[in-house]
Amino acid sequence: MAQPPNVRAEALIEALPFIQKFRGQLFVIKYGGSAMEDEQVVERFLRDVVFLEAVGINPVVIHGGGKAITSKMRDAGLKPRFVNGLRVTDEQSICIVEDVLDNEINPAIVKVMHGFGGKAVGIKGKDVLIGKKLPPQTEGKSTKIDMGFVGEVIDVQTDIIAKAIAAESVPVISPLARDASGHALNINADIAAGTVAGRLRAAKFIYLSDVPGIMRDPTDKESLIPSVNRAEIEQLREDEIITGGMIPKVESALHALAEGVEKVHFIDGRTPHSLLLEIFTNTGVGTEIVA
Repeated sequence: MAQPPNVRAEALIEALPFIQKFRGQLFVIKYGGSAMEDEQVVERFLRDVVFLEAVGINPVVIHGGGKAITSKMRDAGLKPRFVNGLRVTDEQSICIVEDVLDNEINPAIVKVMHGFGGKAVGIKGKDVLIGKKLPPQTEGKSTKIDMGFVGEVIDVQTDIIAKAIAAESVPVISPLARDASGHALNINADIAAGTVAGRLRAAKFIYLSDVPGIMRDPTDKESLIPSVNRAEIEQLREDEIITGGMIPKVESALHALAEGVEKVHFIDGRTPHSLLLEIFTNTGVGTEIVA
């Protein structure tokens, strides 16, 4: 049922000061999780990104693709394995990761945005992200696991991103890097996005995933923590409230804040228009992290 015209008008008026405040600013948005699996959810999110660009905000999108990669790996007879929220990636796996991210997901996102009248350009992560292989990771108390072709970002070639923004296009970046020898490295999309946000000194760094934000009890949406700072994050980790796949998200958020990002947001990409609600309303819908 459609809202009365006055209610719709009030929503626009509420958004106005935020549009004025953020016009010309750069937002880095990381999109992933099961929020990428539903075609309608994806289209709704990408329409919201086109809206941001239309009102003068400069969004940069870094996408994930974990579930699609897992599906392709299983089709190839490979068993996915994760250590501390990171995918172990051998030589056969990195080929699958590259194909899914750069040849399937990235161009599909760009195509949908064009369909909504937006301007977007697909950028292969390894064209802008310089990385190095991660050292073996500790699993359990002492076991060291070789992660294979999994890396961390050590540099970002921002000129390609800046050129796209100057052309009023939305850069859409895959979470891959290249090492000194030119070999592709699988980068956790959360960490890649956090590094890009920090290097670009984004006004906002926004995670859209399949969780509402940071919750004291993952089974209870009412336990959502609306706002948290660095010291509180450390306590939540000690209390094992932040665990598993949330660890790299939080670490990249803290890194981005340390690099000059003004604010980090965690929101549920499955909630209709959560991106717009978080940015253009007084209350927001997720968790914000401040320095």
